[in-house]
Amino acid sequence: MKRIETTLPGVLLLEPRVFGDDRGYFLETYNERVFAGIGIKEKFVQDNQSYSQRNVLRGLHYQIQQPQGKLVRAITGEIVDVVVDLRQSSPMLGKWESFRLSGDNQRILWVPAGFAHGFCVISETAHVSYKATAFYAPEHERTIPWNDPDLAIDWQLTSEPTVSDKDQRGTPFRDCEKFE
Repeated sequence: MKRIETTLPGVLLLEPRVFGDDRGYFLETYNERVFAGIGIKEKFVQDNQSYSQRNVLRGLHYQIQQPQGKLVRAITGEIVDVVVDLRQSSPMLGKWESFRLSGDNQRILWVPAGFAHGFCVISETAHVSYKATAFYAPEHERTIPWNDPDLAIDWQLTSEPTVSDKDQRGTPFRDCEKFE
């Protein structure tokens, strides 16, 4: 597993070893020993998967209590995955970075607790899977609007995205709850 540092401290882009032949390919998406060796020692308690069509945008989500670290990958298709630093003690508070994850590049993104997370599908469809370090707790879930002007995230959109009602009603970054 190749570990790639990002501009946001703690966020890691991972490239697994892919073994391919005329039958297809094989790769290990998670191995507790390997991940501990690259610095990800958290325990995962829940696996999630979504299916979305082009221009579906999900996020920006986080849990203010029971915060979740997430190990995110696109199984099929391609997404622009975005993380925003919400740690008040971080010099990168309010900064964001985006990553292209796809079934072709097989990259995996480690998003530690303390960040908001979202993604937009840029292929025709995409299956996205992520492991979480805490159980989903809707009473603690918070959302920042995808188009928050203070964040000015480049989602690489070619048209207006499809966004849920919940995601349309998020709290602006300047007013949202942040992590200590």
